Formats: sequence, structure tokens, C-alpha cells
Amino acid sequence: MSDRVTVTMSDDGVADVRLVRADKMNALDRAMFEALVDTGERLCTQPGLRAVVLSGEGRAFCAGLDMGRFQEMAGPKSAEEQRAANALRLGLRTHGDANAAQHAVLVWKKVPVPVIAAVHGVAFGGGFQVALGADLRIVAPDTKMSVMEIKWGLVPDMAGTVLMRRLARADVVAELTYSGRIFSGTEALAMGFATRLSDDPRADALAMAHEIAGRNPHAIRADKRLMALIEAGADDRTLLRAESDEQVLLLGSANQKEAVAANLQKRAPKFLDPA
Repeated sequence: MSDRVTVTMSDDGVADVRLVRADKMNALDRAMFEALVDTGERLCTQPGLRAVVLSGEGRAFCAGLDMGRFQEMAGPKSAEEQRAANALRLGLRTHGDANAAQHAVLVWKKVPVPVIAAVHGVAFGGGFQVALGADLRIVAPDTKMSVMEIKWGLVPDMAGTVLMRRLARADVVAELTYSGRIFSGTEALAMGFATRLSDDPRADALAMAHEIAGRNPHAIRADKRLMALIEAGADDRTLLRAESDEQVLLLGSANQKEAVAANLQKRAPKFLDPA
């Protein structure tokens, strides 16, 4: 899928994932959806993986759904035939609770290490939802973002409702969804959709990823599992138990001992990769 998404692995385990359909502002066509799913699934089992940076080549992170997809969905069929075809395509749960398009976003939550989206240019509609699938979002202040589906008479259907409600107030999500208005990266930070702002999101995302790569990889993966429980709305009892269970596995482990030794000796740690 190198004509849609490329992956470059660094020596310290950072996967630099790039949407590379720059001539179309990385718009989502069938091949791009497939490439996102395939890339995310492969990274779930990538040996030595420590962190992931997800970015778009060229002028944009992702401009949303390719216009050809709209034409494909409309098609020459009658309204009844088209509705039946769309019901089959969208209603089929191909990945647990999600369909294929939703999984192109949610697969980044499945990756066992932190995923950082570097967002610039535009992130419209499906592109905005792809960014929401990352664990963190570093966004250029002048980025243009939108829950744009209403412009085309549609609703956000790439897990946007699931992800937006975790980051912003319900009335904010409603206003953006009803209006489809374009908002800036600066506004996104205030609303909760951006983690931080940067004039060079990709450079800062890669710097953060390399910093994460220098931490105990078992602890980082345990942290991601805890964050997943928080996002899922786990109750206090479940979270307290999970904290203890993860800590029991880490205390006295080879990598935890190495973290202590490296700090005391003021040297770079040499961690073992998770099996």
C-alpha cells in the first residue's frame, strides 16, 4: 500500500507512518481505507515497536472522503437498491463492533504503543476522525478542521461520535456536527481535540515519539492499556485493580531494574523489547 501509506521504522522503534496521496490532499478512497487498516494491523504485531507518528504528506493531513467515493455510493442504482447496498456495506461488522471504515480509525487505538497524530493543513470529515483515532494530536495553530459530513447531507460515521464525546462537551460536539463549520487548530486545543499546538507538528510528534521510545516499553504498553480503560469509562474499582495488576508485572522486571540502574548511573537505558 506504499502508494497510499508508507511506514519508516527508526532504529529505536518509532514508526513514521505517512499518508502519501499528496496530490489529492490524502483524501480517503477505497485504497486509502484499506491501507490504513492494513498498516494499523501490521503495527499491532510489529517487533520492537515503541511509538507511532501518523502524518500526512504535502499540504494536508487528510481532506476527508474522496469525491469519487461519493459518486460510487450514489451510483446508477435506484434509491431502494442503493440503500440496500449501503446497508450491506456499512452495516457489516467486519471488525468486532466496527465496520471497515470505522476500523480504519479505531485500529490506532488497538496498536499497543502510543500513536501521535501530527496534523497540519486540513483535517476534514473522515480526516478529522482519523486524527481522533490517535492517542495524542499535535496540531498546527492554523490547521482547518471540520466535522464536515453535514455539508454532504451525512453524519460522521467513522467512529467520530464515539471519539468526540471522550474529548469535548456534548454541546460542543453537537454544534460542530450540526453546523459543519471549519475551526482552527487553536480552537481545537480549547475544545479538547488537540493535545498541543506546534508550528511544526510532525517534527514535534517525532521528538515526542523518540522520547517515549527511550522509556521502559513494558511500562509504556501498560500505560496505554490503562488509558484505554479510562477512555472506555471504567469505574474506580476496575481502574484501581488494573493499576495494581500492571504494577505487579512491572516491579522487579528486567526492564524496570534497567530503568532504575540507568537513572542512577546517568546513562541511556538498554531495554528488552516486549515479546
